[in-house]
Formats: sequence, C-alpha cells, structure tokens
Amino acid sequence: MQSFGDRGSFGRQRYEETGGFSERVVYTRRIAKVVKGGRRMRFNALVVVGDGQGQVGAGLGKALVIPDAVRKGNAIARANTITVPMKGSTIPQMITVKKGATIVIIKPAREGTGVIAAAAMRAILELAGVKDVVGKTLGSRNPINMVYATLEALRQLRDPEVELAKRAAAMAAATPVATARR
Repeated sequence: MQSFGDRGSFGRQRYEETGGFSERVVYTRRIAKVVKGGRRMRFNALVVVGDGQGQVGAGLGKALVIPDAVRKGNAIARANTITVPMKGSTIPQMITVKKGATIVIIKPAREGTGVIAAAAMRAILELAGVKDVVGKTLGSRNPINMVYATLEALRQLRDPEVELAKRAAAMAAATPVATARR
C-alpha cells in the first residue's frame, strides 16, 4: 500500500529538468467560450524556462487540457530565450519598463540580498540565474504582463564592458578618417 507521501505532487508540477533548462509554470487559467450547446473550456499556461546561467525565456501555451498547454508553452519559451548580462550575482544597472498597464522596476542589489520580487517576476529572475536583485511592480499585477515586462527589461540590459569595447572600436575606426581630411 502506498503512503500519503509516496503519491507524488498534487496540482501542477512547478519544476522540471529537461535538456539543461528548468521549467516553471507561473500561471494557468481556464477560458470559457459560450456556444449553443453550452460552454467550451480551454486553458492557458504561462511557462518560464531557464538554465540558471543567463538564458531565460517565457511562453504562453493554449490548449484544451492543461498538460498540452504547458507543453506548448514550454516549446514557445525555449524558442524565445534571451541572454541576460550579469555583473557578479546581480544585474549591471537599474531598469524600468512599461508593458501594457504594468510597470516593472528592477534594481541591482548587494550580495546576500536574494531575489526580492513578485512571484511572476521572481520566476524569471531565479531561472535566469540572478541571485541578488530587487524588483517592484507598479500598475497592473497581471502575471502575463508582468512576465513579459520583466523579460523585456532583461532584454534591454547591456553589459558595460561590452558596450565600452564597442565604443572604443567605433572611435578607433572613426579616428583615421578624421585625420585624413586635414
């Protein structure tokens, strides 16, 4: 006979290791379409995947049953992964992004602070591998908008060393042309 603890997890599975990426189901919802014969039920699943080393993505899967929606969301998230620049265990600079009615503010934090953010924002930051950061959400707290705004904020971050190297290369390329005109 099985004991209570041996049955496995109840509800939806939060983490799953597949091919180096961890998966987290952030949000699910049931959608009802009213038709002549009654209601047609469908499900949405917002899935975030990341490798914990700077790669992270999110996808919204839609299907007739939750497991299929999660699988589709996982495939979409893997196709839309981005690389997050990091400075130690935090992000290089503070950033603010507005997506729909949601405003997301993400600030770098000192080592040992941890991830202080709302649940949807926390999922993305933890799976990206960011360990010390402070996040704040203003306006709408819709998890879908929050995830996409956080992903956009991380997409806009730039690594300071890489940007300085690009500027130095551009300056070096422009300097000989300026001296040749004299």
